[in-house]
Amino acid sequence: ITEDVETLLDLYTKQCAVEMNCLDLARIGMIFAMDGVDPLNGKRIMPDDVARICKTFMVTCGMYNASGEFAIKIGIPAKSGVSGGIMGSVPGKFGIGIFGPALDEKGNSVAGLKLLEILSRKYRLSMF
Repeated sequence: ITEDVETLLDLYTKQCAVEMNCLDLARIGMIFAMDGVDPLNGKRIMPDDVARICKTFMVTCGMYNASGEFAIKIGIPAKSGVSGGIMGSVPGKFGIGIFGPALDEKGNSVAGLKLLEILSRKYRLSMF
Protein backbone atom coordinates (compact mmCIF):
# COMPACT_ATOMS: atom_id res chain seq x y z
CA ILE A 1 0.00 0.00 0.00
CA THR A 2 1.54 3.26 -1.11
CA GLU A 3 -1.30 5.60 -0.14
CA ASP A 4 -2.36 6.91 3.26
CA VAL A 5 -3.97 3.96 5.08
CA GLU A 6 -6.58 6.09 6.87
CA THR A 7 -7.71 7.65 3.57
CA LEU A 8 -7.95 4.22 1.94
CA LEU A 9 -9.90 2.76 4.87
CA ASP A 10 -12.28 5.72 4.79
CA LEU A 11 -12.94 5.22 1.06
CA TYR A 12 -13.34 1.43 1.46
CA THR A 13 -15.78 1.86 4.35
CA LYS A 14 -17.89 4.31 2.36
CA GLN A 15 -18.02 1.92 -0.60
CA CYS A 16 -19.16 -0.88 1.72
CA ALA A 17 -21.91 1.25 3.21
CA VAL A 18 -24.16 1.86 0.21
CA GLU A 19 -27.63 2.47 1.59
CA MET A 20 -29.92 -0.51 1.06
CA ASN A 21 -32.62 -2.34 2.94
CA CYS A 22 -33.94 -5.92 2.91
CA LEU A 23 -36.37 -5.16 0.08
CA ASP A 24 -33.56 -3.76 -2.07
CA LEU A 25 -31.44 -6.87 -1.45
CA ALA A 26 -34.38 -9.18 -2.16
CA ARG A 27 -35.19 -7.36 -5.41
CA ILE A 28 -31.61 -7.69 -6.65
CA GLY A 29 -31.67 -11.37 -5.64
CA MET A 30 -34.96 -11.77 -7.52
CA ILE A 31 -33.44 -10.31 -10.70
CA PHE A 32 -30.59 -12.82 -10.46
CA ALA A 33 -33.13 -15.59 -9.76
CA MET A 34 -35.04 -14.64 -12.93
CA ASP A 35 -31.88 -14.70 -15.06
CA GLY A 36 -31.52 -10.94 -15.33
CA VAL A 37 -35.16 -9.91 -15.83
CA ASP A 38 -36.98 -7.77 -13.27
CA PRO A 39 -40.41 -9.43 -13.06
CA LEU A 40 -41.90 -6.30 -11.48
CA ASN A 41 -41.55 -4.36 -14.72
CA GLY A 42 -40.53 -7.00 -17.26
CA LYS A 43 -37.28 -5.20 -18.11
CA ARG A 44 -34.06 -7.07 -18.74
CA ILE A 45 -31.50 -5.63 -16.34
CA MET A 46 -28.57 -7.83 -17.36
CA PRO A 47 -27.87 -10.56 -19.92
CA ASP A 48 -28.87 -14.04 -18.73
CA ASP A 49 -25.30 -15.33 -19.02
CA VAL A 50 -24.10 -12.55 -16.68
CA ALA A 51 -26.79 -13.49 -14.14
CA ARG A 52 -25.73 -17.15 -14.39
CA ILE A 53 -22.06 -16.28 -13.87
CA CYS A 54 -22.93 -14.08 -10.88
CA LYS A 55 -24.98 -16.88 -9.27
CA THR A 56 -22.07 -19.25 -9.82
CA PHE A 57 -19.72 -16.86 -8.03
CA MET A 58 -22.28 -16.41 -5.27
CA VAL A 59 -22.31 -20.18 -4.68
CA THR A 60 -18.53 -20.61 -4.87
CA CYS A 61 -17.32 -17.55 -2.94
CA GLY A 62 -20.22 -15.27 -1.96
CA MET A 63 -20.07 -16.27 1.69
CA TYR A 64 -16.31 -15.77 2.04
CA ASN A 65 -14.47 -18.78 3.52
CA ALA A 66 -17.78 -20.35 4.58
CA SER A 67 -19.00 -20.70 0.97
CA GLY A 68 -18.46 -24.45 0.69
CA GLU A 69 -20.16 -25.25 3.98
CA PHE A 70 -22.96 -22.79 3.11
CA ALA A 71 -23.52 -24.52 -0.25
CA ILE A 72 -23.76 -27.92 1.43
CA LYS A 73 -25.90 -26.80 4.36
CA ILE A 74 -28.15 -24.19 2.70
CA GLY A 75 -27.65 -24.47 -1.06
CA ILE A 76 -28.89 -21.01 -2.09
CA PRO A 77 -26.70 -18.69 -4.18
CA ALA A 78 -25.96 -15.82 -1.80
CA LYS A 79 -23.62 -12.90 -1.15
CA SER A 80 -22.90 -11.51 2.27
CA GLY A 81 -21.51 -8.10 3.12
CA VAL A 82 -19.63 -6.51 5.98
CA SER A 83 -22.79 -4.66 7.03
CA GLY A 84 -24.43 -7.96 7.99
CA GLY A 85 -26.56 -8.00 4.86
CA ILE A 86 -27.12 -11.15 2.84
CA MET A 87 -28.64 -11.26 -0.62
CA GLY A 88 -29.99 -14.65 -1.62
CA SER A 89 -31.25 -15.79 -5.00
CA VAL A 90 -33.40 -18.91 -5.32
CA PRO A 91 -33.11 -19.72 -9.05
CA GLY A 92 -36.39 -19.38 -10.92
CA LYS A 93 -38.29 -18.42 -7.77
CA PHE A 94 -37.41 -15.32 -5.71
CA GLY A 95 -34.81 -13.23 -3.96
CA ILE A 96 -34.13 -12.96 -0.24
CA GLY A 97 -32.80 -9.95 1.65
CA ILE A 98 -31.62 -10.21 5.25
CA PHE A 99 -29.79 -7.89 7.66
CA GLY A 100 -28.25 -9.06 10.91
CA PRO A 101 -25.27 -6.95 12.00
CA ALA A 102 -23.58 -9.50 14.30
CA LEU A 103 -20.94 -11.28 12.21
CA ASP A 104 -19.29 -14.64 12.76
CA GLU A 105 -15.53 -15.23 12.53
CA LYS A 106 -15.77 -15.58 8.74
CA GLY A 107 -17.59 -12.25 8.28
CA ASN A 108 -21.14 -13.52 7.71
CA SER A 109 -24.29 -12.51 9.55
CA VAL A 110 -24.95 -14.97 12.38
CA ALA A 111 -28.73 -14.41 12.36
CA GLY A 112 -28.83 -14.27 8.55
CA LEU A 113 -27.13 -17.65 8.24
CA LYS A 114 -29.52 -19.22 10.73
CA LEU A 115 -32.58 -17.74 9.03
CA LEU A 116 -31.43 -18.94 5.59
CA GLU A 117 -30.75 -22.39 7.01
CA ILE A 118 -34.28 -22.56 8.47
CA LEU A 119 -35.91 -21.26 5.26
CA SER A 120 -33.90 -23.59 3.06
CA ARG A 121 -34.73 -26.64 5.13
CA LYS A 122 -38.42 -25.81 5.67
CA TYR A 123 -39.19 -24.87 2.04
CA ARG A 124 -36.61 -27.16 0.36
CA LEU A 125 -34.82 -24.28 -1.35
CA SER A 126 -31.42 -25.89 -1.80
CA MET A 127 -30.33 -26.18 -5.40
CA PHE A 128 -28.40 -29.34 -4.52
